[in-house]
Amino acid sequence: MEYSPTTALIVVDVQNDFADPEGSLSVAGGAAAVPFINGQIRAALDSGATVAYTRDWHPETTPHFAKDGGIWPVHCVGGTWGSEFHPDLIVAGSEIRKGTGGEDGYSGFTVRDPVTGVETPTGLDSLLRDAGVTHAVVVGLATDYCIKATALDAARLGFAATVLADGIRPVNLSPGDGARAIADLVGAGVEVR
Repeated sequence: MEYSPTTALIVVDVQNDFADPEGSLSVAGGAAAVPFINGQIRAALDSGATVAYTRDWHPETTPHFAKDGGIWPVHCVGGTWGSEFHPDLIVAGSEIRKGTGGEDGYSGFTVRDPVTGVETPTGLDSLLRDAGVTHAVVVGLATDYCIKATALDAARLGFAATVLADGIRPVNLSPGDGARAIADLVGAGVEVR
């Protein structure tokens, strides 16, 4: 990937609960994506591109969690080991926290109230526009949820959007979810490289 000052690399949710095999919502191969992601971070920084990180940061109780009526195991509770970035990840940019008020935080650009469905923006769109970004490159976890939602929102908001296949991994809650997510991205005009 070639980066420039008008490009942003968005590193999505490379956190212990997703990337570490001991994490509560571990994504198969999540840790194996970190070296590739780090290479992209270095290339982006060397080219003057913006690097932004998203991070799930949930309260202990939220309708997002199965114990409170949602579908997910408890994960990425703010301030816990699970919410921390993977220790091998290079962190050198702004951070956007998602789900801090108990919302579903799939996209780096928006969060959604799990009861009312009302969506509100995070600070990511403003961060990128203030930096003069026109092209968003997305890597991280997981393909079929937060990568898909972030890349679709980037395209919807008018950014050229690219997902780097070597820097993502799927949850595959249902077999084939990752492949379907890639097809959905391509169908929406997101470049998958």
